[in-house]
Amino acid sequence: MKYGLIGEHLTHSYSCEIHAQIADYEYELHELRPDELGEFMTKREFNAINVTIPYKQDVIPYLDEISETAKRIGAVNTVVNRSGKLYGDNTDFPGMLALAKHAGVDMKGKKVLILGTGGASKAVYRGLENLGIKSTFVSRAKKEDKYLTYEELTPEIMQEYTVIVNCTPVGMYPKVDFCPNIPYELLTPNHLLYDLLYNPNETLFMKKGQAQGAVTKNGLEMLLLQAFAAWEIWNK
Repeated sequence: MKYGLIGEHLTHSYSCEIHAQIADYEYELHELRPDELGEFMTKREFNAINVTIPYKQDVIPYLDEISETAKRIGAVNTVVNRSGKLYGDNTDFPGMLALAKHAGVDMKGKKVLILGTGGASKAVYRGLENLGIKSTFVSRAKKEDKYLTYEELTPEIMQEYTVIVNCTPVGMYPKVDFCPNIPYELLTPNHLLYDLLYNPNETLFMKKGQAQGAVTKNGLEMLLLQAFAAWEIWNK
């Protein structure tokens, strides 16, 4: 494989179509079970790859060097093979910065709930932090003081945090009838719901937000920005 995407389940991915529009190069989807990741990374038989759920943190031990951005985030979604050495970076970060800028909502003074605690959620957190925007992780189990559980999303919290970013795979194709377990009845037209998922185009998370009058966006724009950023890294 020359260029491609690795992950556990990739039937939802639009990456091949997007990279085909960027340049004329071979780009493949390569599904890996967790027990196959080590052998794949050790062989290093690729020019460059993108990395998605659930391997954004798992690939790090196999890399020779990672960027300062990836170190700050604690996750890698782009790897390039340079003369046999693997260099890791994270293009979720610039994607998140562009998202905040182009969301169509003034983010100044907003507080953000980040659903999930994986690699994508960490990139969102760092991107918002870089903009001076306060955010809090939401997880199924209590971890640290900066984390909330879904059960702790009280009316007061939902009123205070008016931007909600879904960084979980819940609702992704083909399991489109599921959504994160937030109190949708507490959403208002003052809320912005951003789903990093892009397949389906409108997730159940977004539909439930729209029913309450909230502004919603999917993750396709961020995917496009990531693809261009990855291509620039691969061709340095």
